[in-house]
Amino acid sequence: MQNKVGRNKENCTLLAHKFRRKAPTRMKKTRSINELLSGGGKRLADLRAKAQARTRAFEHVCAALPSPMARHIVSAGLEHGQLTIGVAGAAWAARLRYVTDTLRAQVGLSTGVEIQKIRIRVVPPRA
Repeated sequence: MQNKVGRNKENCTLLAHKFRRKAPTRMKKTRSINELLSGGGKRLADLRAKAQARTRAFEHVCAALPSPMARHIVSAGLEHGQLTIGVAGAAWAARLRYVTDTLRAQVGLSTGVEIQKIRIRVVPPRA
């Protein structure tokens, strides 16, 4: 019977040769986040355009609402004639549902888009 210590040494040697690391390759110069974001790229440009469109929709919705209600709006987006509004709580969502007709008219007029449907979602409050 073979000595257990000898067997373990052989396995360790075998594994060490089998899984030996390769030499590290040269890395490209790192760039800052601002450089990455300001650079091109279709996906990044599309993402930036969507974020700007959501910001504009958020501003239009907040401008169309009374101040106490506008403070509880977390997000807003307008896509394909559907206005989606994120509200900080269920009570504010219920209050917002009472003014959807007025909101549809005012936001539609200010954005120049016919709003066919308004969707209200309860989302976590912004920090």
